Amino acid sequence: MWFDWNFQNLSVWEVLSMIFLITSIAIAIIVVLEKRSPFKTAAWIMVLVLLPVIGLVFYLVFGQEYRKKKIFSRKGLKALGKYRNLTNRQLRNLQQKEFQLPPELENYRKLISLLLNNSHASLTSGNNVKILNNGKKAIDAIFAALERARHHIHLEYYIIEDDDTGNSLKEILIRKRKEGVEVRVIIDDVGSWSLGKRYINDLKENGVEIYPFMEVRFPRLTGKVNYRNHRKIVVVDGDTGFTGGINFADRYIFGNEKVGFWRDTNIQIEGNAVAFLQVVFAADWFFVKGENLVGRDYFRPFTDDPGIPVQISASGPDSDWDSIAQAFFTAITCARREITIVTPYLMPTPSLLTALKTAALGGIDVRIIIPGKPDALLPKWVSNSYIDELLEAGVRIYFYQKGFIHSKILLVDGSFVSVGTTNFDFRSLETNFEVNAFIYSEQFARQLGAYVKVDMRNSREILLSEWRKRPWYDKSRESLAYLISPLF
Repeated sequence: MWFDWNFQNLSVWEVLSMIFLITSIAIAIIVVLEKRSPFKTAAWIMVLVLLPVIGLVFYLVFGQEYRKKKIFSRKGLKALGKYRNLTNRQLRNLQQKEFQLPPELENYRKLISLLLNNSHASLTSGNNVKILNNGKKAIDAIFAALERARHHIHLEYYIIEDDDTGNSLKEILIRKRKEGVEVRVIIDDVGSWSLGKRYINDLKENGVEIYPFMEVRFPRLTGKVNYRNHRKIVVVDGDTGFTGGINFADRYIFGNEKVGFWRDTNIQIEGNAVAFLQVVFAADWFFVKGENLVGRDYFRPFTDDPGIPVQISASGPDSDWDSIAQAFFTAITCARREITIVTPYLMPTPSLLTALKTAALGGIDVRIIIPGKPDALLPKWVSNSYIDELLEAGVRIYFYQKGFIHSKILLVDGSFVSVGTTNFDFRSLETNFEVNAFIYSEQFARQLGAYVKVDMRNSREILLSEWRKRPWYDKSRESLAYLISPLF
């Protein structure tokens, strides 16, 4: 027949080439059918065409989209029911105008509703929120809280390292476990890849429960390596919680030779919002262990005490929506006077890029602080690739000069703040498991804003005229980095 091919006359190379061609076409079709953003789809197809073998391997390892497959199931998780009922009730009352917001929060009714809808992030009162500016303050405060623990310690971290800071943590956890305190730890299997078996076995042998999040081992590398748990959560006895950018490693306190001083921001929360950090931990614990954490020992009754209003939102591949990215978009588009962003990596999604440029063109004072000294070259080149169009729109860009700035802050109109683990980049906003605190308080915003102003004074503002005089080779590598940035 006309379609009978004589494979016997083909060389091994020709057969392999044919197999590869068929596979590449099939993957290209799959990429298109997954309905990713056109930018990501085009980038993957370009890689498959220009780097046939390498591109195919790279896609199979990093490129597969698992969001719709629900790799992370919450079915059977008991901790969510009570709090989802609360958020549904708040949302219904808010929509029916029965939920009376204080006058200072009325401007954020849309944002509050969004977070109730897209991540069941209840608006909590009765919170005391403390800024832990830089690594030593944060680690000291966390260690002090761990020492006070009487019932349980819950830690969820992207990076724990086997250095002085990590070993101090280990010693506290083992000692508290011997005192009868329940100790549970979740580590990201890629972020804490260098954490040796001896460290983990020391914890296990002393009764500490520690599990990796989405364990990655060859040859089961495909897919799981792509979605990382970037969350940093501490919950002690259900009433004290911590989150922010700081991991348990010496460089977060002392910096390192490559970048010098390490500038970061964490927060300590006491009050009703801690229950929602606990919910995030409980969901992840259920995923790694299959154990439900329920009851008053873990979830304290809510109080009616006055305090700072806070919403805790988590996002990740298990979420129906990119909840934190949507909250950033809403906060930016609702700004009336000023927006300040502090981030180690500036790789906004297309919608957030448009929102920032639109705000600046509309007369909003938009300022972004990013590192002047990179901890990695490729993210720096990608970040630089966005600067020209942001400057052109009137966004003011600052390069931090005192070391490496790792804080993750969004500050709007001197009354709204987001602090957490989410970088202003594709991976944090669309792929990683993240958690942020959304804080509605002029006093808190003023306190954090004072620290941000110091960061700005320790930065160098980049002017458009200066930026466009860069060497052609800088512009070329940044343009190339921009093209492949959706792949990361």
